[in-house]
Amino acid sequence: MSYIDSILEPGERIAYRTTLTWTLFAPAIAVAVCGLIVLYFSLNRTGSSGVGLALAALLLLAALGLFVPAWFKRWTTEIAVTDRRIILKRGFIRRHTIEMNMEKVESVDVDQSLVGRLFDFGNVSIRGTGSSFERIRNIDAPLKLRASVVAK
Repeated sequence: MSYIDSILEPGERIAYRTTLTWTLFAPAIAVAVCGLIVLYFSLNRTGSSGVGLALAALLLLAALGLFVPAWFKRWTTEIAVTDRRIILKRGFIRRHTIEMNMEKVESVDVDQSLVGRLFDFGNVSIRGTGSSFERIRNIDAPLKLRASVVAK
């Protein structure tokens, strides 16, 4: 059971749920592609040496080293909008949670770069009454999150 499902109040329903963008994996994907290219040319070259294979293995290992932390960060981050509040949870052992009642939300701002618009990710800033301010970085479909908050 997810953290958000475990803390829902009786009668509270989830209007929208999202997580961090898949683009967190872009560095790992880029390094893995480089490793596969090096591996391809090392295997298809006549008289190939172990240097190319070692470099390919090193690159693929580095890609794995980049993939695991990105996957863990995405897996341990939950973002939801319910009919009563906005909930953000980060972390696994050291957990950081933020909850804001819908009545306290003053504005929701979305920042998207050109790449963010192409791949539908961005940053969302939520301002609440009493000068509370939360910035959620690199989330999937930030306009849908904003629409689900504003619709309440």
